Amino acid sequence: MADPIRVLIVDDHQVVRRGLRTFLEIQDDIEVVGEAADGHEGVACAEELRPDVVLMDVKMPGTDGIEALRELRRLQNPARVLVVTSFTEQRTVVPALRAGAAGYVYKDVDPDALAGAIRSIHAGHVLLQPEVAGALLADDAGGGGGSGRGSVLTEREREVLELIADGRSNREIARTLVLSEKTVKTHVSNILMKLDLADRTQAALWAVRHGLTD
Repeated sequence: MADPIRVLIVDDHQVVRRGLRTFLEIQDDIEVVGEAADGHEGVACAEELRPDVVLMDVKMPGTDGIEALRELRRLQNPARVLVVTSFTEQRTVVPALRAGAAGYVYKDVDPDALAGAIRSIHAGHVLLQPEVAGALLADDAGGGGGSGRGSVLTEREREVLELIADGRSNREIARTLVLSEKTVKTHVSNILMKLDLADRTQAALWAVRHGLTD
């Protein structure tokens, strides 16, 4: 049996943290390894506990979720961050995705859908609602790279990028292209470096913006 997905919950409301923990602890493949009440504490816990997935609120006193995301990126913490928010405005969600979140869900999400989102994020997928993806695409300020940079990619890297844009995980890309997962990870790293992008979310948006996929 595979190791459980290690989850850290970061939210300033104790009731929310307790509710999330209560539900997640009944999942056979998910283990809650810690809780934090603000972004500063969340970053410290993520560094100490090294979770696979962080559930991160956006609006918190002190260090908010967006600042915490930026700090996790600066520290090169490998945890995948799923924003769990009660705010539906694009002006709230888009900066979180720009800061490195792998996706987001709303706090009224169906519990089973939340568990599915955690599994999807852990598998390497990017979770974007169409309206937020559109806002990100329209905002060239954080787009990372012009159309000319695509020419520096090899044919194989372009194939990998197209599959990233389709929401495929590294394992699925490896299976599709008949490659090892390690080779796919190398291709992903090269794509991010060549296009000067921060993460898979920006890579997927770059691919859409420059016509590699719909």
